[in-house]
Amino acid sequence: MTDLPAARPRAPFFSSGPCAKRPGWSLQNLKTDSLGRSHRAKLGKARLKLAIDLTREVLEVPADYRIGIVPASDTGAVEMVLWSMLGARPVDMLAWESFGEGWVTDVVKQLKLSDARVISAPYGDLPDLKRVDSKNSDVVFTWNGTTSGVRVPNADWIAADREGLTICDATSAAFAQKLDFSKLDVVTFSWQKVLGGEAAHGMLILSPRAVERLETYKPAWPLPKIFRMTKGGKLIEGIFEGETINTPSMLAVEDYIDALEWAKSIGGLNALVAKADANAKVITDWVAKTPWIANLAKDQATASNTSVCLVIADPDVVAKGPEAVVQVAKGITSALEKEGVALDIGAYRDAPPGLRIWCGATVEQSDLEALTPWLDWAFAQEKAKLAKAA
Repeated sequence: MTDLPAARPRAPFFSSGPCAKRPGWSLQNLKTDSLGRSHRAKLGKARLKLAIDLTREVLEVPADYRIGIVPASDTGAVEMVLWSMLGARPVDMLAWESFGEGWVTDVVKQLKLSDARVISAPYGDLPDLKRVDSKNSDVVFTWNGTTSGVRVPNADWIAADREGLTICDATSAAFAQKLDFSKLDVVTFSWQKVLGGEAAHGMLILSPRAVERLETYKPAWPLPKIFRMTKGGKLIEGIFEGETINTPSMLAVEDYIDALEWAKSIGGLNALVAKADANAKVITDWVAKTPWIANLAKDQATASNTSVCLVIADPDVVAKGPEAVVQVAKGITSALEKEGVALDIGAYRDAPPGLRIWCGATVEQSDLEALTPWLDWAFAQEKAKLAKAA
């Protein structure tokens, strides 16, 4: 294939974070009255509270769960919880990609919990969920592995009568996959994923059981100020009413509110999930009929509908060895970026070499349909280069 495909994606933004802005987004659409004002002023607190209330509405969070805006993106939210809640009982750590491995490092090497059990799987697979002791232990896991494109299919493996807490990093799942809050005690995510918001802020959702843990358990290690969620043995309720621990970007807050209001306007959570499913289907249907590419997720039942991760499967390229695979994968991403067709679609640095295409709800299906011929074109160019070099 030498001729350039006829159609180009309207928006070439397929990064897995920060992700594409919503269709029709414009800086001029954002409200700016809160900018230049204190976030603790009446207006600032009202806008932060609106962001929390809209999150509850769109994400369908139970009324008795607390929702807070916290520092340092999803990482900050997760680490606040690990440092504040773990150590009360044994913990099962699930890892099948880089971010899950990061939480393992925190717990095993930093907190040094001797009763932490690691249940892992290689990229493309899901750990054996039957091994998880969700009845007696705390459990830490990612709902959707952002860097592997593998997600848990549901929460059926979590005990309804559990005594421990389930701590779920849902940053590339929230707003695109249905989260079973009845089985989740802590949920975290960041604004820059499925809704295409701006980075640096995290969301922390706590069940009543998680609040009880915070109020009745004191960890053996000191907590930095930005991790502290209790005072005098009681939850600092203001954090969950818009009184943030540190100064937030009100511009980022307004951008998040804009994304949430757009989500409401198109039909809320069901519409967001349907869009992500339809988007991912474009890629999976193309993969099914394209012999040079394959889904990194080995089981379609656990394949992500947001961070779709792909690997080079062409037998001629694979036969030339790992360096050839890396060369082709990087060549594709470079060629498409040069053409202005697809930006930031390379696999995550710790993942197997390949491509990663974001299919969340802020991406248009028509753009993904326009993208696939370009992927075929770029691969043909790179394979020809390999043949010529040989």
